[in-house]
Amino acid sequence: MENYLALVVGLYFTASVYLLLSESLIRMLIGVALLGNGVNLLIFTAGRITREVPPIIPEGQKAVGMAIANPLPQALILTAIVISFALFAFVLVLAYRSYETIGTDDTAEMRLAEPVEKSQLPKGY
Repeated sequence: MENYLALVVGLYFTASVYLLLSESLIRMLIGVALLGNGVNLLIFTAGRITREVPPIIPEGQKAVGMAIANPLPQALILTAIVISFALFAFVLVLAYRSYETIGTDDTAEMRLAEPVEKSQLPKGY
């Protein structure tokens, strides 16, 4: 099972790098989302998948006497899901505002929107 998940993680990373190297801003956003999901799956796979075993020590025991699931990767993934959703929402709003301002989602055309002349530094704040 872990071998298949490692293959899926590799596919996620490959697809996300391909999309991040694109010139379209929307494809870059999808690449960021895929990269976040790939990292979450990587952490989950690295924590070893143990089926039907809770991530807690049974009541009355002070030490682990049998196989239990590792709770740390699960907690890290839950935190990473929240952070990646917030990051994706922020980048999505940023991309929408840049599209509204410049009128394109192509990064090469966005570069043309920069002024040619170097502006002077601000004289005061």
